[in-house]
Amino acid sequence: MAVIDKDENAAKRVARAIVSDIVIYNKAKIEEGLKNDNLFELLKETIEEGRTLYQSRVSPDLFRKNFYGRALVDKLLKANAQVRTNIW
Repeated sequence: MAVIDKDENAAKRVARAIVSDIVIYNKAKIEEGLKNDNLFELLKETIEEGRTLYQSRVSPDLFRKNFYGRALVDKLLKANAQVRTNIW
């Protein structure tokens, strides 16, 4: 698969797709992590695997723009705002 070099929208789509997969396959861990305030500890390995995959799909310039990190916030945190937690 070709590396995305200049298309920011394509890079954002790839980041969201990777994070969406993380969410789909880790719903229980996400809820547990939010409730216990250890979400990033529970998903550390999975998040890093996703980051590595994302980095392999985009140019270094696009990787530095942190679209993957933004996708984590949008898809992992904001999308689970209904979970009861002491975090918010």
